[in-house]
Amino acid sequence: MADLIPFFMFLVACLVLMAGYPVAFSLAGTALLFAVVGTFTGHFDMAFLQALPNRLFGTMENTTLIAVPLFILMGVMLEKSRLSEDLLESMADLFGGFRSGLGISVVLVGALLAASTGIVGATVVTMGLMSLPTMLKRGYSSAQATGLIAATGTLGQIIPPSIALILLGDTLSSAYQQAQLNMGIFTPKTISIGDLFVGAIVPGLILVVFYCLYLVTFSRPAAIVSGEYKVGERNLSRAMKNLLPPIFLIVTVLGSILAGLATPTEAAGVGAFGATALALAKGQLNTQKLREVAQSTTQVTSMVFLILIGAAVFSLVFRGFGGEEIVEQFFTNLPGGIVGATLLVMIVIFLLGFILDFIEITFVVVPIVAPVLLAMGLDPVWLGVMIAINLQTSFLTPPFGFALFYLRGVAPASVETSDMYRGVIPFIFLQLLLMLMLSIWPQLATWLPALMYN
Repeated sequence: MADLIPFFMFLVACLVLMAGYPVAFSLAGTALLFAVVGTFTGHFDMAFLQALPNRLFGTMENTTLIAVPLFILMGVMLEKSRLSEDLLESMADLFGGFRSGLGISVVLVGALLAASTGIVGATVVTMGLMSLPTMLKRGYSSAQATGLIAATGTLGQIIPPSIALILLGDTLSSAYQQAQLNMGIFTPKTISIGDLFVGAIVPGLILVVFYCLYLVTFSRPAAIVSGEYKVGERNLSRAMKNLLPPIFLIVTVLGSILAGLATPTEAAGVGAFGATALALAKGQLNTQKLREVAQSTTQVTSMVFLILIGAAVFSLVFRGFGGEEIVEQFFTNLPGGIVGATLLVMIVIFLLGFILDFIEITFVVVPIVAPVLLAMGLDPVWLGVMIAINLQTSFLTPPFGFALFYLRGVAPASVETSDMYRGVIPFIFLQLLLMLMLSIWPQLATWLPALMYN
């Protein structure tokens, strides 16, 4: 019976979260409740919680995590200063003459926003407000428009420099070192966030190409009303003026990390400064906007780090009940070996994506399962990319996908929820196809990091 306590602890935490309580307090509260009860029953030693101050101090000393608020500031600044709207208008100028040109514009702008914000909710809401009315007006059905916007918004999970990849990279780095130590390797190799960024580039670009090919091949908007849009209205110089600065900023930030010229934290500082400079140059920055940006950045950053604290308490108590050994033994005895264990983990993470955000999954689930999978021989970069795409697919899948909830909040009443469900199905299949390709050819994720860093 004692072996089931970690399972019940995880189940209770999920139930509390589903009841609507704040994530950080749900994790920490559930863990402390089980710790108190376990102390009285003799199944838990309170000495485990003495490691909590060192855990929190280690988080404070982790310079990599400083990149989180800086990248959030960069994304919020681009959103609040209306630079993202200028991007969509400019891209529409370039591709608007093609039958699926507006859809391609939405994909490319969404990919750029995903690279700058890295937050699914922010990208989906921004793209929904900017592009949904225009797409409906220009002949796209409700299903086509909402499916494309929701799918594009989830690109923030996989396209670097994503907040999801930063947090996932930091967690996998610790898990990889732990896995090697468990195998008796006392000079463990390390992986960095830069490794995960590089590994995600090719799969992210493949997904963008898939989306565009699907639009060109299958998505056919109805005939555009005469006078609604004219090819001659395209203005190349205006488009380049609006496109080049944010593209240059994103390329500079990502390129400096990939080239080894800057750490993710240093690059994030450059990105935040560059986004502020762009907003100031376009006359979109004033005291009120700056206050809104600071408040949004502080709120999101506080949420991330408070969840990190709650997850630290949860993982310590989980370990105190012997949860790690139970998980390792379970996966070791699972039929199918490493293939069966990986498939089960992916299914569990996919289902948890219906009720948990990527932050909770990254801080709670990944530290539990990743060391076991990595000790079985999986490549950490490949595992990180697969988890990111898996969560991206989960956030898009009806009826619980987070991206659909975000889009429902900004979509007009004329758009049926069933239309949104039908619209995302083709993109879910495209993401599953990418995961299948990565399973068959893991080099899609591992080739570029090996080439650049070896």
